[in-house]
Formats: sequence, structure tokens, C-alpha cells
Amino acid sequence: MGNGGRSGLQQGKGNVDEVAATPTAASASCQYRCIECNQEAKELYRDYNHGVLKITICVSCQKSCQKPVDKYIEYDPVIILINAILCKAQAYRHILFNTQINIHGKLCIFCLLCEAYLRWWQLQDSNQNTAPDDLIRYAKEWDFYRMFAIAALEQTAYFIGIFTFLWVERPMTAKKKPNFILLLKALLLSSYGKLLLIPAVIWEHDYTPLCLKLIKVFVLTSNFQAIRVTLNINRKLSFLAVLSGLLLESIMVYFFQSMEWDVGSDCAIYKSQDF
Repeated sequence: MGNGGRSGLQQGKGNVDEVAATPTAASASCQYRCIECNQEAKELYRDYNHGVLKITICVSCQKSCQKPVDKYIEYDPVIILINAILCKAQAYRHILFNTQINIHGKLCIFCLLCEAYLRWWQLQDSNQNTAPDDLIRYAKEWDFYRMFAIAALEQTAYFIGIFTFLWVERPMTAKKKPNFILLLKALLLSSYGKLLLIPAVIWEHDYTPLCLKLIKVFVLTSNFQAIRVTLNINRKLSFLAVLSGLLLESIMVYFFQSMEWDVGSDCAIYKSQDF
């Protein structure tokens, strides 16, 4: 078992002493999820001492799939990342439920910085300023802060649109109250595709607008899958939730355009890509 598997195993092991001492389902808290059927599980694997590990089989009393609870605990992180890029539901369940990742805030800030930089870079290309150097420098710095604030507000509007739709449709989404905090973390993690904005700028070519559209579609697809996996709802509701977020984001973009706070119709990276 490789190093990647060892690091993953630390998240959900059973009792490290005797197997007979492993807590029962009645006494153990079900803090993990089966990546195949999404049922709760009390452990991901059992440690039989001396480094002998056995992955737990899903034996949920409600809907048992009789498959390993989480096969990804043996996989290398690179393989998990590739499966996540392919938007596999199993990989998303592994990341969201069976691992401990606390980079949501940092990833969000970094993605917003990438988006703000691209908008700021496009704004500089479209402006021809003959002001003194000091004024140009301060103006450019202010423009970057402005682009960051606008990107943050548009993303906030997008999330609010999603949460509002899911709150209204709450009786249809789950039998119990949805975990919106977990959903927010899932949406932040699934927005990692925005990191591709910087390579799109560095390797600028004639196909850059197409690349930006593909990045947008990839981010929306990842968000769609994150919503579906986190709340265990059908594809229709997930699609409508993303569509609601896009609608509110488009309203926010139109507001910035009408107030002339944004960079103009030819520079904003998502204005020509809203659905």
C-alpha cells in the first residue's frame, strides 16, 4: 500500500487494538459515508494489528451495497484528483465526507485573486493612459482591489442564489435538514477550476476566449456534482440550483455594468459566458 493510501487511512481507521473491541454500529457515531451508496458508516477500515488492514464493507441496515465503504483510502492522491476532475461522485464523496480538508477559505481567496487578476489584466490591456507614473500606479492598484471586490460579490450572489433555491425546495431535497455549511465547503472546494484562469493568461493565444468558456463550464459542472453529492438529491434539482445561482450572479453583473463599476463588456471574463 503506497504512501498516499497510508495518509488516507489515517482518517477513518477502526480500533487499533483487538478486532473484537471494535465498537458496534449502535455505540459508534456514523461519521463517514459509503462512496457507492452514500449510506453512513462508522469506520472506513479495521486495523488487525501489525500493519494488517482491511477495508470495511458497506453493511448499512438501510441500503447495503456490499461494496468497500471507501476504496480511495488505498489510492494515491493523484488518482483521487484525476477522478475528481472527471467529476466522479465516488471521488467527491471521499473528499467531502471521508477526509479532513480545511483549505476552503484559502482556496476561495486564491481563486478570487486569480479571477481578479485576469479581469485587472484585461482592463490594463484595454486602457491607454497618459497620466504620470505615480497616478498610473495608484490607479492600477485600485483597479485590482476593485476587481477583487466585484469578483467576491458576484460569487457571493451565485452562492446565495443556490442556497435560496435549495431552501425553498428543502422538503424535496432531503428527509432531514440539509447541511448548508457542508454544502458551502463543497462549493468552495469544487470551484478549484478557477485556478486554471492564470495559465489561460500566461499561455495567451487566439483560443483564450474559448478556454475561459470551457473553464466556466468545468466550474459549473463541478459545482453541480458537489451539490448532488452533498445533499444526495437528483440531477434536476442540482441543475436548477446552479441555474438559480447563475441567474442571481447575472443580475449582479448587470447591476455593476449599469453602475459602470466593472471593466466593460469586452473585458469581464464571465459577462459573455453567462447562461
